[in-house]
Amino acid sequence: MYQLNFEPVFNNLDLLLYGAWLTVRLSLIAMVLGLVVSVLGAMAKTSTMPFLRWLVGVYVEVIRNTPFLIQIFFIFFGLPAVGVSMSPNTAALVALVINVGAYGTEIIRAGIESIPQGQIEAGRALSLSRMQIFRYIVIKPALRSIYPSLTSQFIYLLLTSSVVSAISANDLASMGADLNAKTFASFEIYLVLSVMYFVLSLGFTSLFAVIRRFLFTYPLGR
Repeated sequence: MYQLNFEPVFNNLDLLLYGAWLTVRLSLIAMVLGLVVSVLGAMAKTSTMPFLRWLVGVYVEVIRNTPFLIQIFFIFFGLPAVGVSMSPNTAALVALVINVGAYGTEIIRAGIESIPQGQIEAGRALSLSRMQIFRYIVIKPALRSIYPSLTSQFIYLLLTSSVVSAISANDLASMGADLNAKTFASFEIYLVLSVMYFVLSLGFTSLFAVIRRFLFTYPLGR
């Protein structure tokens, strides 16, 4: 019978904790940049310019209908053929931002289109510009309605980030793979990694819950 031995894991726990920090940092940066891409994409998707709507639509459909692993391989291995080279960490960040931006665009677009047309007409009656209407009338209620879906997508991004280890980017999964190659304690290492990803997911879920209360409940968020 197999005997559990967590000694190799505990002896290298600092390595795994460092990998967890790298994953958190990578995910947070990708979430912030991905949110910016999502908002801009949603604005373009709901604009009155047909070409812009078509261009963003193509971007969204291409990303949503291709595997993330292929996307990151294309960025890291494919783009150097046309003179665009990136480090593994940079390629991982770019791939994550592009991926979450496509999904976030559709989520935010749905929130924007849920805003009653009467509110937008009221803004126009007050001579507000399109940007002012978007800022003061549209984006806050839209984000409130789609916040659970958007943050769920961000949690999925955190878990998906483990794929970047395929191009040797530094993250928790990569550190675990390196440790496994040294110790061959596969069962124990990947069991601990599963627990660590679970804890990170719970941590981000709690963070998003606090942000939601601040933005949409407390007076400062109104």
